[in-house]
Amino acid sequence: MNGLLRLAVWLLAIAMVTLPIVAVLSGWIGTERWPLRQLVLTGEFQLVEDARVREAVLPQAGRGFFAVDLREVRDAVAALPWVATVQVRKRWPDRIEIQVGEHRPVARWGESRMLAEGGELFPAVPGRGAGLPLFEAPDDRAGEVVVFHREAQAAVAPLGLAIAEVRLSPRASWSLVLDDGLELELGRDEALPRLQRFAALLPALRAESAKALQRVDLRYTNGFAVVHQDPPAMPPPPAVQASS
Repeated sequence: MNGLLRLAVWLLAIAMVTLPIVAVLSGWIGTERWPLRQLVLTGEFQLVEDARVREAVLPQAGRGFFAVDLREVRDAVAALPWVATVQVRKRWPDRIEIQVGEHRPVARWGESRMLAEGGELFPAVPGRGAGLPLFEAPDDRAGEVVVFHREAQAAVAPLGLAIAEVRLSPRASWSLVLDDGLELELGRDEALPRLQRFAALLPALRAESAKALQRVDLRYTNGFAVVHQDPPAMPPPPAVQASS
């Protein structure tokens, strides 16, 4: 009996020590005594909104210094648009510090996502990134598309042109749209050399025709096919009323 009594006393003593600690760490008590009063945001970010970060942290910050779950804070901030990396730490007695790194987009990826310079795909934000080129390709070819775009841009830049769209079909066929609207079909094999050869001929090709180029198919072995834009329709002459 004495053994059971000693065990009960021992368990009670452990509970009296551990329960307050558990209560503080769980936020049951101590929230008012050890509140979080400061949220410090650092990092080079321009598109991540300060207010959105604070809103994401607020549910955890309200639990107090000891009870705040840093992993949940990090996950909540990481889920915000444009956020690429998050580091979170607490500073005694009442401060939580969050360092945010944001995605640096290099292109729009389809209609609803963007491609970061590190190759990550992330959800697009309406109204942002309108001036970036558009890429359409299988997700697992993102790195290849970035390299191709860079090399294709170098081929047309001396002409004062830029690549507005890059498309890689599921069958690995490349096509481009220049910023002046010209569409280029490059095909699967030797797509970049074909583009480079065509870029050397493009000034002369435009000079010899009064019609603007609309589409060029470069998938031929010894040449290419050209489609010109139709000239704009002339408005009909004004009707002449006969005098009475």
